[in-house]
Amino acid sequence: MTARIIDGKIISAELRARVAAEVARLKTEHGITPGLAVVLVGNDPASEVYVRSKHKQTQEAGMASFEHRLPADVPQAELMALIAKLNADPAVHGILVQLPLPKGLDSNAVIDAIDPAKDVDGLNPTNAGRLASGLFALTPCTPLGSIIMAKTVHASLEGMNALVIGRSNLVGKPLVQLLLNENATVTIAHSRTRDLPALCRQADLVFAAVGKAEMVKGDWIKPGATVIDVGINRTPGKDGGKDKLLGDVAFAEAKEVAGAITPVPGGVGLMTVACLLVNTVRAACAIHGLPKPAV
Repeated sequence: MTARIIDGKIISAELRARVAAEVARLKTEHGITPGLAVVLVGNDPASEVYVRSKHKQTQEAGMASFEHRLPADVPQAELMALIAKLNADPAVHGILVQLPLPKGLDSNAVIDAIDPAKDVDGLNPTNAGRLASGLFALTPCTPLGSIIMAKTVHASLEGMNALVIGRSNLVGKPLVQLLLNENATVTIAHSRTRDLPALCRQADLVFAAVGKAEMVKGDWIKPGATVIDVGINRTPGKDGGKDKLLGDVAFAEAKEVAGAITPVPGGVGLMTVACLLVNTVRAACAIHGLPKPAV
């Protein structure tokens, strides 16, 4: 048995098309153009690529895209002043500060300063608390994309045994809350977990988000399980060749056992930007007191 490949390219394209339709509706019916502001500090090459992709996809969906680039040595106070300005700007419905920030800048203070209503990364403690309480919240994009992908395989995740490997604020913790909202039975594992392979073999759904290349082996997977690989690990190519992107799951082994699996690249990563657009439309509707959009 070879697993069904969960194609992030197709799923994210469908999601972006639905976002574009909602943006067009908001413009026609309410005269509102959802706006996303992205703040890039310094010139980290990986961040540059992400920001370019976000800018392009925001415009393609018919939204307003605002880009703010600051030097790596920008004072904290100047960055905070920009956040305050964006919080107050009615044309901006979503604010995203590209992380990680250069050394010397306090990421937590920046995240805390973003208006929770515009926090499309879902990292502000207010949104984290609302998500944990089962209230409407803007949710981190990668976990949101991971759930959407799992639901292309299973119409309902109710009652399924789900294992989340990794406990970061960006992926692991919000993913647990989203799975609980779907009525799954959730276990969270991490670097201190005893006998992780045995725990993995009991799971109907495995979400790997540890940042360790090919850590989850094929013989850890329960036959027929759905595997969502959140990891993106850059490994140097052989003999100075092109760098390879590897997930947290040993894909070649796991696809012989799993029922469905996401590839890396071509999986969850593509969903992250699409979900950022979803969050921006949701934020625009909430800010203007409109019903939740159909995305």
